[in-house]
Amino acid sequence: MKPLDKIKLTHMIVYAHHGAIEEERRLGQRFEIDVEMGLDFSHAAQADKLDLSIDYEKVYNKIIEVVTEKKYYLIEAVAENIAGKILAAFAVEEVTVRVRKPSVPIKGSLDHVEVEITRRR
Repeated sequence: MKPLDKIKLTHMIVYAHHGAIEEERRLGQRFEIDVEMGLDFSHAAQADKLDLSIDYEKVYNKIIEVVTEKKYYLIEAVAENIAGKILAAFAVEEVTVRVRKPSVPIKGSLDHVEVEITRRR
C-alpha cells in the first residue's frame, strides 16, 4: 500500500465561543487549528491541475464554518466535527485535526491545551 501524500493547513487562528464554562461561550476566545489531510495527489501533481487535488481555500472555509457556526463545550467536539465535515466534503482518505486552546481557565501556568484526532474513511 502506497503511503498517503499530505496537505496541511497549519496554525489557523479562529475566534469562537467554545468552552465548558458559560463565560467562555459568552465572551469567546482564540483557538488555533491544524489540519493534515492524507490522499494520493500524484495525478494532480503530474498534471499540475487543481481540480485533481484538494482546493485548500475550500477546506479553510469549511473549517471556519464548522468552528464558528455552533458553540461547543469541548474542543474534542470541535475537532471531531471538523474531521467529519472534511471527510464528507473532500476526497481525502484520512484527516488529522489539532485544536489548541491558548487561554485555559485553570489555576496554573501552561502554554495551551491541545487535542488531536485522526479519522479515516
